[in-house]
Amino acid sequence: MASASTFLSHPNPQANDVVSSAICQFKSCSFASQSTLFGSKFASKSLSLHTATTRPACASDSEPISASHSHQTFDVLIIGAGIIGLTIARQFLIGSDLSVAVIDKSVPCSGATGAGQGYIWMAHKTPGSDLWDFGLRSQRLWEDLTESLSEQGLDPLQLLGWKKTGSLLVGRTPEESDMLKRRVKLLCEAGLRAEYLSAIDLLVKEPELMVDKDTGAAFLPDDCQLDARRAVEFLEKGNRHYSSKGRYAEFYNDPVISLLRSGGSGEVEAMKTSRNILYTKKAIVVAAGCWSGSLMCDLLRESEVVLDVPVKPRKGHLLVLENFNSFQLNHGLMEVGYVDHQTAIPLPNISTSGLLDHDGQTLSVSMTATMDTAGNIVLAANLLGSARNWKNPSLVVYGTELGNSFPN
Repeated sequence: MASASTFLSHPNPQANDVVSSAICQFKSCSFASQSTLFGSKFASKSLSLHTATTRPACASDSEPISASHSHQTFDVLIIGAGIIGLTIARQFLIGSDLSVAVIDKSVPCSGATGAGQGYIWMAHKTPGSDLWDFGLRSQRLWEDLTESLSEQGLDPLQLLGWKKTGSLLVGRTPEESDMLKRRVKLLCEAGLRAEYLSAIDLLVKEPELMVDKDTGAAFLPDDCQLDARRAVEFLEKGNRHYSSKGRYAEFYNDPVISLLRSGGSGEVEAMKTSRNILYTKKAIVVAAGCWSGSLMCDLLRESEVVLDVPVKPRKGHLLVLENFNSFQLNHGLMEVGYVDHQTAIPLPNISTSGLLDHDGQTLSVSMTATMDTAGNIVLAANLLGSARNWKNPSLVVYGTELGNSFPN
């Protein structure tokens, strides 16, 4: 999920095509399943899926500054080569004359960027919450970027895998439908386009979806999605145009080990990686995603700084069904349990057969489904401590309760 970002609206005038090399390679396997959500069209269908494996840092015509030197100096050092880290680098490169280095313990798309579905959805976010303003600004900045690309005669679908599909937050009980009606009202009051769909209206939007009389959905027509790998290729290619000017370098497969301080002032002046010592004139930016908290604690362990970064990884599964043509999904689908993931609370009286997180909270599974730009079905399930019973997700996707596939 999270392809939320801090994209600027400034286009890179030199990034006029897509890097042709793939960000990730895939291992393929297959399985068969029967559908209870989409009926017999899915029954006994052999499905191809893949899991991502990282590749070496790719080469291009605009190869970044060589990372073989043991000592180099840059204005800004950015830890993390996901969408966020590469976008921050892009802003510095476009909006200033600063030099930038991006450092990563692996390669792009090896973390949350590669594991995310590329959804830029607001349906499950609550106005006034901590994530609301961040998510709304992220969506608008992505839209600014796509508009600027279109004005240059470029295709956001080709460059970023960008699609304005709209999203459906689906409930299966009368209580969930009532909650969705209240949510639609709240979203409209916050300035978004949203409407409640009854079971009949929902079936018009998604003819292959199995619904009953109690099924309903919140529909946000302006929600979007992108292909995270294409977006990373776009960012890398644009950033690498500045390498020939001595302003950009990438240090992949080169984890940060420690910070180095000045002997006189005690200020941080460099970082030591597994292969390099990189000096900074201006700043170090940590954009390591869910690893930012643990990384900062490690880097500052010997200092007097008391740091609490409340960012932790959470368990999730992403499944890509390749060359799937049994039916078409018109929008992004999300089960109503995603709303609970914004404000997880313990519920000790629910029996979870031992499936509890480290804080003793009930574990929740919420699922999503959409089609990517290549026509593949993308299924995702996130596991999080919350008040929902993990054994009873409100949306059973493609005939298999993905919640039951999680290990204890």
